[in-house]
Amino acid sequence: MANYRRVKIEGGIYFFTLVTHYRKPIFSVDKAANLFLEAINHVKNFHPFSTLAFCILPDHIHLLWEMPIDDVDYSMRISEIKKRFSKGFIEEFGNPNLPNTSQQRRGETGIWQRRFWEHYVRDEEDLNNHIDYIHYNPVKHGLVMRVNQWRGSSFFDFVKQGFYDVNWGQSEPKILDPHLFGE
Repeated sequence: MANYRRVKIEGGIYFFTLVTHYRKPIFSVDKAANLFLEAINHVKNFHPFSTLAFCILPDHIHLLWEMPIDDVDYSMRISEIKKRFSKGFIEEFGNPNLPNTSQQRRGETGIWQRRFWEHYVRDEEDLNNHIDYIHYNPVKHGLVMRVNQWRGSSFFDFVKQGFYDVNWGQSEPKILDPHLFGE
C-alpha cells in the first residue's frame, strides 16, 4: 500500500480537489451540489473548519479550508463529507457506479475517487493564486464564458467583500500550473 505523506499544520489553510469516480458528472444537477454543501455544513457542525472558497464543477470540487488552531485532521472531515454526501446522493438518485470488489471490501460507494489532492497554502500570494484558480475553473473547463456566469462557487461572496469586481476573469488570471491543483 502506498504511503501518502501530507503536510499537516494546525490552523493551516489547505486547498483540496475531490474528483468523482470515473469523472462522472454527478454535480451537473443542482440538487447534487446542494447535497454536497449540506454535507459540508453537517460535518462542520461536529468538526469545525472554515470554508474560505469553493467551486463545484460537474465532476470535481475545489475547496479552500482554514483548519482550527488546535486541529489538522482534514482527512477525517473529507471522509465524513464524502460518506454523508454519498448516502444522500444514492437515496436521491441511485448509484451511478456500482462499487467494484475492492471498493465493496472497503465499504466505498463508488461515487468518489478514493483519494484527494491536498496542498498546504504557504503564504498570501499562494492563497490568492488558489482563490483565483478556484473561481476561474469553470471558464478553464469551458463550462461558461465568464466567471460570473457560474453559480456553483464562492465567487459572488468574494464580489460582495470587494475582493473581485463582478466582471473579474474576463481573461485568464496569472495562475500556477494546473497540475499543481490536482486536475
